[in-house]
Amino acid sequence: MERRVVITGTGLVTPVGIGVQESWDALCAGVSGIGPITRFDAELLHTKIAGEVKGFNPEDHLPKKEARRTELFIAYSIAAARMALEDSGFKLTDQNRSRVGVFTGCGLGGLDVLTQSLRLIDKGKPTRVSPFSIPMMIGNMAPGMISIHMGAQGPNCSVATACAAGNHAIGSSYNIIKSGDADAMFTGGVEAVIAAPCIAGFNSMKALSRRNDDPQRASRPFDRDRDGFVVGEGAGILFLETLESALNRGATIYAEVLGFGMSGDAVHMTAPSSDGAARCMQMALDNAGLKPDNVDYINAHGTSTSLNDISETKAVKQVFGDFAYKIPISSTKSMTGHLLGGAGGIEGVITALTIKDGVIPPTINLDNPGEECDLDYVPGVKRKKDVNIAMTNSFGFGGTNASLILGRVDGK
Repeated sequence: MERRVVITGTGLVTPVGIGVQESWDALCAGVSGIGPITRFDAELLHTKIAGEVKGFNPEDHLPKKEARRTELFIAYSIAAARMALEDSGFKLTDQNRSRVGVFTGCGLGGLDVLTQSLRLIDKGKPTRVSPFSIPMMIGNMAPGMISIHMGAQGPNCSVATACAAGNHAIGSSYNIIKSGDADAMFTGGVEAVIAAPCIAGFNSMKALSRRNDDPQRASRPFDRDRDGFVVGEGAGILFLETLESALNRGATIYAEVLGFGMSGDAVHMTAPSSDGAARCMQMALDNAGLKPDNVDYINAHGTSTSLNDISETKAVKQVFGDFAYKIPISSTKSMTGHLLGGAGGIEGVITALTIKDGVIPPTINLDNPGEECDLDYVPGVKRKKDVNIAMTNSFGFGGTNASLILGRVDGK
């Protein structure tokens, strides 16, 4: 009998709040977490805004000495994982820890410590580079440190598939449990790259919004006046386990993972392909054994870039046909900014909460739909709706795509 996989714990560290309830309340209220960059001096850059996490103190989640040598993306991961484990009520023991794994996504890792190390080298001080710089830099230290802090000895892995990384991690964790290689997994995505090289690089690509005088209205997916995305940071971690285990424990179940699809565009390094996204979404539906009209909500990739928003809209129409016009779709990146490798993690949590609470968060700043963007993007205000089946999309540079389908568990 095939194992069913459910979400029993969630953790969030986002630009709109620290903790799941604070973040969720803000998203449902349409609150933007985007503001002027404070992490470094952005005066010389075209873009001077980002979705920074506010009020986060690593020492609240790590021993003081360790916190000082832990890069932000790792600290965010550990904090969100602690939240997810506490929320789940699951107890790791010597008997079960080898069956509990960690699989997360991260696009760039410790870019800030890399930047600092290069500055020291440029100043002729290579011996001043921290001995912790390499472990602070590499993306797999997020699952590695979660494993160490939680005592999880099962499969441990990280993927770096750009903006699809979080969804790839969740889908892979789902398959690991379903196949019997683990009984539970910490999974999701993280990113903390609000650093000069990141902003400068995306500026050179003309990918970022330059609405510096009005930051809270800068991220505007599907809107006619969108001028690029806004970089965000944070972590979203889910705790997955078998349905049998969750029921035996009497755990609260947010949603069931029903299907996972992934594809490659094989078209362009950075420009998205609607065909690739459509194949990915169709694969997720087929994997779940569902038809297009079974889906009640889509959490869109919705980056606020001209090419992505049109491409994703076309892909939804390709997969869902006329039913596309009946599905509520929203982009929570309008409030959080784009967390790159962390996007799928926080949006996975958001999609699970949408199912659990029957509330669809809005797409804010959508004043005038852009050309070819003519679907129901839930503009401006949240919408109450019973959501039994939901899809969440993540598409990344290199033409890498990942779609997840979550569903309500009857009676939960």
